[in-house]
Amino acid sequence: MKIGFIGAGHMAQAIINGWLKLKQVKSSDIFIHSAHRESYAGYAQEKNLVPMDSNNEVVEKADLIFLAVKPLVLSSVLTEIKEKINTQKKIIVSMVSGVSIAEIQQILGNNNIELLRIMPNVNVEINEGMTALAKNACMTAEHYDVCAKLFSALGKISVISEKDFSTFVALSGSSPAFVYFFIDALSRAGVKYGLSKKQATEIAAQAVMGSAKKVLTDSRTPWELVDDVSSPGGTTVAGLLAMEEAGFMTSIIKAVDATVAKDQGK
Repeated sequence: MKIGFIGAGHMAQAIINGWLKLKQVKSSDIFIHSAHRESYAGYAQEKNLVPMDSNNEVVEKADLIFLAVKPLVLSSVLTEIKEKINTQKKIIVSMVSGVSIAEIQQILGNNNIELLRIMPNVNVEINEGMTALAKNACMTAEHYDVCAKLFSALGKISVISEKDFSTFVALSGSSPAFVYFFIDALSRAGVKYGLSKKQATEIAAQAVMGSAKKVLTDSRTPWELVDDVSSPGGTTVAGLLAMEEAGFMTSIIKAVDATVAKDQGK
């Protein structure tokens, strides 16, 4: 299957890099275009992708069209490719935050196109991502399975309702930045007590990675695992109480609230 990307930002490149790493998709089967040639020409050359001169050329060449642009320009992009989309049988995959399937169909003036809405996170680049999927009624089971397999190769997938996409953005799309922030804070604390930043970061990152794997493989809840590490009167309990006194849980929930509100345009 030929795959086209309209937009070549960080997330589009993360997806492409993940596929190329696994040889899931051939580089010669990926067509790419963005508003600014300097943002994709060098990347296309480096990865042996096929650069296109226009969005319409991407639509012509590819079977699976990824919309990987900013929400503010989506309407103009869809208007530009509308005629070709509506006259050629294509599968549309939107990774545009905050724009629903119904809104895309309305702009295209077509409720009969096959359309899949996704929300990946940046960890797809290392094949440890999490991607939300929601399809419209027109998408065939065959084409949905093709897309699901493509994203399963990049990590885990979660089939969710569109109404829950904003929550997914906070819990998965934006949360890698929250986790990086947490790791950096831990490593800076290590530096405070004499470790090098590199050493402290490696220690903190490995601890976070192992803890995440533990949550995914253990039948107990995260809170039960907290109790498992917390000896009565011990150092861990002292640290947890200090974190909660500083508002750790509240700050996380507020971060999610702010992310959801932003995604919903509030």
